[in-house]
Amino acid sequence: MNVLKTGILMAGLTALFLGAGYLIGGQAGMVFALLMALGTNAFAYWNADKMVLSMYGAREVDETSAPDFVHLVRTLSQNAGLPMPRCYIVDTPQPNAFATGRSPEHAAVAATTGLLQRLNNEELAGVLAHELSHVKNRDTLTMTLTATIAGAISMLANFAFFFGGSRGNRNNPLGFVGVILLVVLAPLAAMLVQMAISRTREFEADRSGAQLSGRPMWLASALRRIESGAEEIDNPQADAHPATAHMFIINPLQALGGNFGNLFTTHPSTEERIARLTAMDAQMNGTKTGPWE
Repeated sequence: MNVLKTGILMAGLTALFLGAGYLIGGQAGMVFALLMALGTNAFAYWNADKMVLSMYGAREVDETSAPDFVHLVRTLSQNAGLPMPRCYIVDTPQPNAFATGRSPEHAAVAATTGLLQRLNNEELAGVLAHELSHVKNRDTLTMTLTATIAGAISMLANFAFFFGGSRGNRNNPLGFVGVILLVVLAPLAAMLVQMAISRTREFEADRSGAQLSGRPMWLASALRRIESGAEEIDNPQADAHPATAHMFIINPLQALGGNFGNLFTTHPSTEERIARLTAMDAQMNGTKTGPWE
């Protein structure tokens, strides 16, 4: 059901992008939007992981430089039937984590120094299982393409404002009204769809990650700690790149309070996530141990 919902939302986002092109220049504008979508998605497919890791100054680590972190990733990856992803650490005191990469064979898992310092081994295992579930479900590619299309829609809206509004483009079937609708509503609609896709994928990663670790409450406890840290500690890299907020296990912009934090609510409420994990824990075998024990 979550896969179907994500597919429908992705189709809606693509249709919105083509519709924006149509409002700019009719059929020619729609063709331009299609070509633009193909180009930007192709670029994102091959380069998005490198760009995101570079944005956050992530440094790659191995068994020598971060043995506990890499060991957990390796063990969980083996139990999930995944290739070993590259492991990165982001130097920021805010506890958080994300995964990126176009496929399980080209995946990377990143944790912040704050996460590694604040969480115990069990909580860290819950977080890493969640991130590896994103990799296994190919959410890293889905959310990269979603963010790319949403960003392109905003770019089209700016294009319409600067090049279509002043001279009333004759190819625009709605004229100046169409330009206003595009500039105001299209980016907002794209953001809402992106948020809906992100929330759907987070719930699914919570569920499959809890199954992978064998202990849903490990992740539930980690979510409480991470949210508390995100509310208290700024993440300057995320503040500079708010469009990447959806990638993290908890919204890294929450410390901004009523500003950008509310505009980029790409995650379901932590309370609801914990409630689902608690219900899941009640249904699972309480004596089951983690896969590395």
